[in-house]
Amino acid sequence: MLVSLLARSRTTTYSDMCVNVTHDSHVSKMEQSESSHDEEDEGPTRAKRGKPEVVHNGLLRPVKLSRGDLYKPPTADELNQLKEAESLFHCSLLKMQMEELLKEVSLSERRKQLIDSFVQSVTEQLQTVPQTSDMELSDLSWLSGGVKVPFVLVPKAAKGKFHMAPPISVTIIGSYPLGTCTKPGISVDLAVAIPADVLHPKDALNQRYPRKRAIYLAGLAQHLAASPAIGAMRYSCLHGNRLRPILLLSPPGKDSSSFILRLHACPPPGFFKPSRFHPQRNNIRTDWYTGLGSSHEPPTPHYNSSVLGDMLPRAHLQFLTTVSSQCAAFAEGVALLKVWLRQRELDQGVGCFSGFLGSMLLAYLLSCHRVSNTMTAYQLLRNSLHFLAFNDLTENGITLAKGPDSTPSLAEFHTAFQVVFVDPSGHLNMCADMTACTYKQVQHEASLSLQFWDDPTVDGFHALLMTPKPMIRTSDHVFQLCELVKLQCCCKKLNLLSELMDHSGNYVLTALPFILSLLQRGLGQRVRLLTHSLTPDPEWPVESDAPKHNAQPPLSFGLLLNPEQTASVLERGPPADSPKAEEFRQLWGSRSELRRFQDGDITEAVVWEGETTCQKRLVPRQLITHLLQLHADIPESCVRYIGGMLDDVIKVGREVCSTGEEESLKVVQSYDDLSRKLWTLEGLPLSITSVQGAHPALRYTQVFPPVPLKLDYSFFDREKLSRSLVPHEVKPCPVYITPIQVICHMEGSGKWPHDRVAIRHIKAAFHISLGELLTQHHHYTCQPSPTHLDVWKDGLVFRIQVAYHREPQVLRESVSPEGLLIVRDNAEAQALEMATMQRPLLTSTLHGLQQLHPCFGAVCRLAKRWLGAQLFSDDITEDTADLLVASLFLQPAPFTPPGSPQVGFLRFLHLLSSFDWRNNPLVVNLNSQLTAADYTEIKNDFIASRESLPVMFMATPSDKKVSIWTSRVSHSHVVMRPPLDPYDVLIHLSPKQVPLLSQAVDPPHATFSRGILAGRVANTGGALPVIDFNPVTHYLAELRDAFGDLALFFYDPYGGTVIAVLWKPKAFTPLPFKTSQMVARRVEVSGEEAHTVPNVEAILEDFRVMGQGLVKSVEPRTDRWVV
Repeated sequence: MLVSLLARSRTTTYSDMCVNVTHDSHVSKMEQSESSHDEEDEGPTRAKRGKPEVVHNGLLRPVKLSRGDLYKPPTADELNQLKEAESLFHCSLLKMQMEELLKEVSLSERRKQLIDSFVQSVTEQLQTVPQTSDMELSDLSWLSGGVKVPFVLVPKAAKGKFHMAPPISVTIIGSYPLGTCTKPGISVDLAVAIPADVLHPKDALNQRYPRKRAIYLAGLAQHLAASPAIGAMRYSCLHGNRLRPILLLSPPGKDSSSFILRLHACPPPGFFKPSRFHPQRNNIRTDWYTGLGSSHEPPTPHYNSSVLGDMLPRAHLQFLTTVSSQCAAFAEGVALLKVWLRQRELDQGVGCFSGFLGSMLLAYLLSCHRVSNTMTAYQLLRNSLHFLAFNDLTENGITLAKGPDSTPSLAEFHTAFQVVFVDPSGHLNMCADMTACTYKQVQHEASLSLQFWDDPTVDGFHALLMTPKPMIRTSDHVFQLCELVKLQCCCKKLNLLSELMDHSGNYVLTALPFILSLLQRGLGQRVRLLTHSLTPDPEWPVESDAPKHNAQPPLSFGLLLNPEQTASVLERGPPADSPKAEEFRQLWGSRSELRRFQDGDITEAVVWEGETTCQKRLVPRQLITHLLQLHADIPESCVRYIGGMLDDVIKVGREVCSTGEEESLKVVQSYDDLSRKLWTLEGLPLSITSVQGAHPALRYTQVFPPVPLKLDYSFFDREKLSRSLVPHEVKPCPVYITPIQVICHMEGSGKWPHDRVAIRHIKAAFHISLGELLTQHHHYTCQPSPTHLDVWKDGLVFRIQVAYHREPQVLRESVSPEGLLIVRDNAEAQALEMATMQRPLLTSTLHGLQQLHPCFGAVCRLAKRWLGAQLFSDDITEDTADLLVASLFLQPAPFTPPGSPQVGFLRFLHLLSSFDWRNNPLVVNLNSQLTAADYTEIKNDFIASRESLPVMFMATPSDKKVSIWTSRVSHSHVVMRPPLDPYDVLIHLSPKQVPLLSQAVDPPHATFSRGILAGRVANTGGALPVIDFNPVTHYLAELRDAFGDLALFFYDPYGGTVIAVLWKPKAFTPLPFKTSQMVARRVEVSGEEAHTVPNVEAILEDFRVMGQGLVKSVEPRTDRWVV
């Protein structure tokens, strides 16, 4: 049933991610349309060693080698490759995967030819730009054809003259000439040098140069618009910097999406003095920007770095070319680093860690001899990540400069910028727009990558380079600032006029660092990492005005929570007489108050609202909205917090908001008490060796954990002999009481019989004895039966099942007619072993996992609630779902273990949809018992027996070869659509008779009495309630037993009121007439032959009759089949 879900996203794209390298064939396939063009010119790669292959009739055939060639000793290069594969890679597979990835992201020769041809054509067009006469800078009347200037002209007044003229030079810059340009999203950069007579030496002041630059681009766009050799034209900004607009050109025709040519307007070499753009100098005058005079002009470091960035691209290319020529693997190392950054969404947008920065970082490591020129791309990537993980550029910046001392010092750069990485000129901080939070995110990702890199049990290649990490699946909590125009008020509140001038009016980028600093102070130890989205580069048509600063997606922020601190409702501050007390009060405002604690201290403190676990998980939301309102004038209505949006579907109770943690704890505490009392029972023939829970509630994963109930005895009838409670015929179905399974193992003894029937009788006797002793000593209401003992305790029902460890083996043994002992596995023995050994062990293990990760249980409950709502609960059992979720916590790479139910649930959905179930086993390494050798063994056994194994194969330390937990997963191919659309018949149930109606995703407003009362629950005594009675479950079992050969039945076990029926593909195939096969079939005669087909009318009537009193109506979808 799940194959639709499993096959739905088999692809992994590289924007999602555009590369897919398979494990077994090592063949990668690009999922972009560009691959169809590349196949024409990409030929097969031939082996270099030995003689070339012979081409015969168009076929490649290997030549016959002489004995000397065949046994020739390996060359030095081959020995080095063998040594590298042994010492650096977990296996040769990883090396081949790296090589295949590099082939995928590199440009084909055909693509390079297209690029070269288009660049040549554009260059020729640019040389024919007409000359115009001088005019005022503010006079744009000469622009025709609807072309607009890609600049926000605020303030409008600007001095200076301007005229159009052909560029003095057109040069390819960036990654393409360096050989580090990669797919997808190929962009080629072209530097267009503005003639010196267009500019003036004082144009660096008051945005004159950026405005002339933008107007020059508009003139180029107007000229190129008439050329048939140019396809689409759009404006954009380099890394979102509005002071550096660029012109995007696409080739015409079918190659329009193959690549983008980016035109950068630059000043001629040496036109401006770099010293003028010192980070402590001012180049935006206050009186020009605001109209108000000022005695002190603040520095404009961000504006200065924007102008410097236009002056140095040719020098940067020359520097990188020199470095790369000394290291053969430089381009490949940069390519791998760019893929790593792309997968983490760090390489694009304002303040990103771009591919250019990656190239400069690798050049820095080479120039400082931190890496060797002879290293491979693999080694270069590893060392780059190691440097990023252990070097904090927010505290100790680095520089590539080796020139005179007149350049700014690193300390001066640190006073102006949050992250410092100085270019070879010594004047430009290449990380000028990067926030400290972004660099901390880069550091965190690099450190995390190194942690699982050497783990042989982790597929390092896929975790490192093939798995996308969007914020919504990476951060535990996410919130957005929606109305960005409110940040104008924020700048005013925070008095950021100088910073606003420096960012040329971009109030979003101005306010962002201060908001991040404010939140970092407030969140403190509650979060391990605070991240934010990188504003994407805007794009707009050349006929449109530049978009406003708030014309962008909402700002998103991600919180990586610290589980030990995040749920605390107390923010304890400094003592009242401490100098820091005033700072604490200023931070928290009216929420701060003096409190006396049990240890006698009187300190400032803030107390947040929160009683239950789910409320405490959202304390960061209260904190963030309070700080933003208090300090930044951002109202709560502008904050969209995505942290507990899914909690409603698993909430328990109506008075107090709870997602089941407190209820599960009560169940566990009651079970622990019962366990202790069972251990201390005296008078049993054999002693108890272990008491183990075997129910999801005892591992905190029951979707709706049992709650203590107080019964309304007047609601029920009484059975005449035993006086037990029974449902009343005319009243609604009573409340569903789930029995909590408890396995009680008795000690082994020679007195145990070796006969299966006799063992069952002994176990029944133990159930009676246990019931009598519990009633005698603890006054519990008990009801023994041959298979179990039900105990009514604390308003809960515990179902104790006595187990004998040798019983499964006895069930496997039989005696042949010849008297030989035969040992053969069978379903009965497997079921008993599952119930008495495997499930209790799983419950104990997952209970321990819950203690390590407090949100594990909530993630399991969300996952199973979703499976139920999608009608998949019969395909994926509760145990299977719990193990799937456990794998997310035990092997989270490339993520950290989920820190909130929401992010865990999203990763669960991604695991189901993207995991390659056909070719790989999912290994759940419970208690870290499996070694690397075990992983290899599991993989080999899986490949050898794949056809006989379940669709979803999960291996655990106690089940390496069979996958007992997924044996029920169906093979049927049902496409995932909105529920109920693809089904043929819908059986609507009477809500009155659905005992779990309150657990539905959309529970009805009308409620029914289920025979329970409010009030305190008695610990002992009282009549035994109606246990495990769910009419829907019994009805479903009867339907599957009667019509399982014709149809599949699907149902949401958590309060669903519809049973969906899907006819099997071969259900309506006519069969030859046989009197023994006339159940639910009718005869059709064609000529002299008689066939039988399903009698749909009779089957639908049987649905109604079998469910009398429960079935409300049967709705046939006659457009899907013929009645």
